[in-house]
Amino acid sequence: MYIVTAEEMYGIDRETMDSIGVDGKILMENAGREVSREIKKRITKKDVILVLVGGGNNGGDGFVVARTLHVEGYNVKVVQVVGDEKIKGDADYHKRLFLRCNGLIIYLDSLGDEVKYMIKDSAVVVDAMVGIGVKGKLKEPILSIAQNINESNKQVIAIDIPSGLTAEEHHSEFYAVQADTTIVIGALKQSLFLQNTASFYGDWVMASIGFPSEVIRRYTDKQWWDQEAFQSFFPKRKENSHKGMHGRGLVIGGNHLMPGSVMMTTKAAVRSGAGLTTMGTSKAVISMMASSCNESMYIPIQEQDGYLSDASEIDYSAYDAVAIGMGIGREKVTHQLIQNAITAVKGILLIDADGLYHTKEQLHVLPSRQTPTILTPHPGEFASLLDVSISEILQKPFSYSKEFAVKYGVYLVLKGKFTIITAPTGRQVVESGGNPGLAKGGGGDVLSGIILAMVMQDQPIFEAICNACYLHSASADNLVKEKHSVYDLTATDIIEGIPNALRTLTSSE
Repeated sequence: MYIVTAEEMYGIDRETMDSIGVDGKILMENAGREVSREIKKRITKKDVILVLVGGGNNGGDGFVVARTLHVEGYNVKVVQVVGDEKIKGDADYHKRLFLRCNGLIIYLDSLGDEVKYMIKDSAVVVDAMVGIGVKGKLKEPILSIAQNINESNKQVIAIDIPSGLTAEEHHSEFYAVQADTTIVIGALKQSLFLQNTASFYGDWVMASIGFPSEVIRRYTDKQWWDQEAFQSFFPKRKENSHKGMHGRGLVIGGNHLMPGSVMMTTKAAVRSGAGLTTMGTSKAVISMMASSCNESMYIPIQEQDGYLSDASEIDYSAYDAVAIGMGIGREKVTHQLIQNAITAVKGILLIDADGLYHTKEQLHVLPSRQTPTILTPHPGEFASLLDVSISEILQKPFSYSKEFAVKYGVYLVLKGKFTIITAPTGRQVVESGGNPGLAKGGGGDVLSGIILAMVMQDQPIFEAICNACYLHSASADNLVKEKHSVYDLTATDIIEGIPNALRTLTSSE
């Protein structure tokens, strides 16, 4: 599924009508009928359905929904919340169709404050007041209606987008309808994947209305990663494959205070299919952790006061991919180790956790690397790399991620509830699986190990990173569904859940 801004959605809509030749009235009919089909799954004919209709295409969709439900015998009441001058073109056409089917429209100016009682007396409220074209904050009288809806405790179904939200990022001040369900039309909206706006959508479903995929791809390359995408790129193993065919990976990290992080990354790589995995850490950490993972090999790295200090003796050319930074600490003695790795590693390089702290002064070096570089920050780490606030990152994660990835020529994995994966070309994917059980220490270390394993398999590197994020979330979701809660789930559990997640994902191909 593709993700769009308002401008991109308008372009798709316009080209479908002008170049392909699909009449706008047909697109609106398709949208309304698809929305009606989803609404009927959630209502009964005993329910009073209140459809609040505004201007533009969103209002036109509302008229189609009202007509479709009305002619099928549902108890529909329609309130037009804008003046007739705002109902134009295709929306006006579908309004007149509704009226010719003996539909009744109640005009807001004749109701006044009575609209809140209509909301109170309804079982379901359908929000078709304001679409993706909203400019600024909601204005009266729609603002008061939105407040009445939110105070009503009724089932609320939004068409395409809850009134008050824009399709794109950078929502600083807004008031929006809180929907229980949003039926998204044509393409997913960017604000569906932002921390401060996603919850307003409630549960969401996608309604396809006939936009050709090749037209959509001309306007956006942002995608939402799902199981179908995972299966499309996840490689099948050959019967005669051997360990050398599935990658030689090196994990460097750990210190005397955080020995477990590097082990979790190593074990996750092993569980996710890496052919050969080696851990590079201090002798002290090796002695503590070696018995925890018999399948990995170990290289001792020089240390100073418990922190890694010199890995110059490592032959990086022996590895297809290197993951570095987890549990490595922020001491000055470690700084040179990270700097050397950035220039010395000739294969894929993944930098995570404290490694990102040491990389900040070396960002200018990254574009000169001849092989892929992957950075995996959470919003706090990313804000530190950019010298901006976390709130700024959360308001514009797509923009900041794209600008950074293109500027430095890296694959960026901005971790969170909505993980945004960005390629050096600017292409972006959102992976939105997982659950609150992932909000614990160690989850990022596990993800780094899964990514390390995936990028060494026979699949394109960008898709490999997306699949790694999807597998990480799938393991957590399966575990909570079958044997754990979001309270007791740990990073180690996620590692142990990888085999079942892989089996589930690959058995249904």
